Amino acid sequence: MKVSAIAASLALSFVLFSGASAFAQAAGQPPKPAPAAPAGQTPRPAPAPAPQTTPTQPQAAQAQPPVPFPAGAKVAFINPQRIFQESADGKIALTRVKTLTDKKQNDNNAKQKALADNQAKLQGSGGVMSDAARGQLEKEIERQQLELQRFQQDAQAEIQELQNEVQNEFARKVQPLIDQIAKEKGLQLVFNVNDAGFAWVEPGLDLTPEVIKKLDAGKGGTKQ
Repeated sequence: MKVSAIAASLALSFVLFSGASAFAQAAGQPPKPAPAAPAGQTPRPAPAPAPQTTPTQPQAAQAQPPVPFPAGAKVAFINPQRIFQESADGKIALTRVKTLTDKKQNDNNAKQKALADNQAKLQGSGGVMSDAARGQLEKEIERQQLELQRFQQDAQAEIQELQNEVQNEFARKVQPLIDQIAKEKGLQLVFNVNDAGFAWVEPGLDLTPEVIKKLDAGKGGTKQ
């Protein structure tokens, strides 16, 4: 199994657990101007955005005793996503990505609010604001819109770059462990369960718990 194949299997873990996808969706939608208030009326403040939540992992099932590896078996399988989500190194990697994503989301929200405030100010100005002041505010709004768009693009690229980095680092740690276990058991083939599409497989052939155990114990992995 190639390292790149393992890294590719980890991508879904970020989508489900890091919250990065939530930022990507929100960042792609800059705030829309509030509708203009009728003359003589004070525009209502825009409602506060609903707090975003990150997907939570399903509650772990009650621990079951490990199924013994079938004697004489020459094939086995692993679940890279499970290794990533349950191992100590994988959890650290997810936390790194989530921390960056949360920071970029907070910065994005602050920029969106500043833009929305100026849009509301412009729409509620009526005849109170001079032409010069109105023109200056319109230029500021245009600048904020361009800045927000660039920020969102850069933030998404930075998050994606970190995701790729931690995926590849993790794959480089896991691959030697798979090689080691396969040699110890005399295996000829180790499947990636995320790609194989099994209809049924003997549970005892799952090397995932053993890989997680070795990874957490720091045996055989690539040192950073």
